[in-house]
Amino acid sequence: MQDLPKAHLHLHFTGSMRVGTVRELAATHGIRLPDALVSEWPPRLAKATDERGWFRFQRLYDAARACVRSEEDMRRIVREAAADDVAEGSRWLELQVDPTSYAPFVGGITPALEIVLDEARKVSASGEIGVAVVVAASRMRHPLEARTLARLAAHHAGDEAGDVVGFGLSNDERRGAVADFAPAFAIARRAGLALVPHGGELLGAQSVMETLEHLDPDRIGHGVRSVEDPQVLDAVAEAGVTLEVCPGSNVALGVYAAAGEVPLRRIIEAGVPVALGADDPLLFGSRLVAQYAAARDLGLDDAELARLARGSLEGSRMPSALRRAALADVDAWLDTPA
Repeated sequence: MQDLPKAHLHLHFTGSMRVGTVRELAATHGIRLPDALVSEWPPRLAKATDERGWFRFQRLYDAARACVRSEEDMRRIVREAAADDVAEGSRWLELQVDPTSYAPFVGGITPALEIVLDEARKVSASGEIGVAVVVAASRMRHPLEARTLARLAAHHAGDEAGDVVGFGLSNDERRGAVADFAPAFAIARRAGLALVPHGGELLGAQSVMETLEHLDPDRIGHGVRSVEDPQVLDAVAEAGVTLEVCPGSNVALGVYAAAGEVPLRRIIEAGVPVALGADDPLLFGSRLVAQYAAARDLGLDDAELARLARGSLEGSRMPSALRRAALADVDAWLDTPA
């Protein structure tokens, strides 16, 4: 499935790191990593649908993020994320970043974002993949900070590789009220950015409905638990919202006990567009192709896998010429004898 052309729309900046990279950065900066990132990788994560499980996940994520302490560290992450996606057949990557996490080491949120954007332009110049950026606010912080990030994202908005193409909302779904972030999303909407908040992984279908009602998203990160309420699932389909389904994340965080329980087929059969994503390979131990392999294990055939690839391309903000070429290559992949 490496040969199947696709876009990658759900990949977090810190979570995209290779485990070898985070270990090297830790050694360079004199930081001691938890055993789960050294000798026990990939880590066994407790069930994140309860507070203790999420705390363990967040602690490991914060430990990895603390190793990113310079401009070159940030540029390396972009380069390696792009190279890993190229190896897996991605034609387009929308890398999600919260610049406040790295601002203290590079002089502020604006330089932090501009470093990522500049490196995205450089790696895109190879022609192997286009890399764009989604600026993500955190639900753990005050909604006013989200507005600041939305204005920063709007200032760098564009529709090419190396631009900000979307605005998201991530972190623990149980924190903050979705409606409080609506003004930030209104800023992003006026700038023409794709609206791509998380919802419906740690919380159930109601969180998906609230996201639809208050943020009017183009895509929802995860959204799998919309299947728990047929009316919500129908509302997602009617709105034409793409769900960024990440089976590896769902299982690692204990939302589902096994990949076979991820309701991917139910979502597809409801007419909802789907783009598979790897979310945080550093902590979940699986990248994008593994998500397609999980879909295959759920019984999806080549035509259905091609449909998922098309969903990722059509749900992206990649330039139209690149999208047309990639969609044609999906058709060619499907027509090629196994």
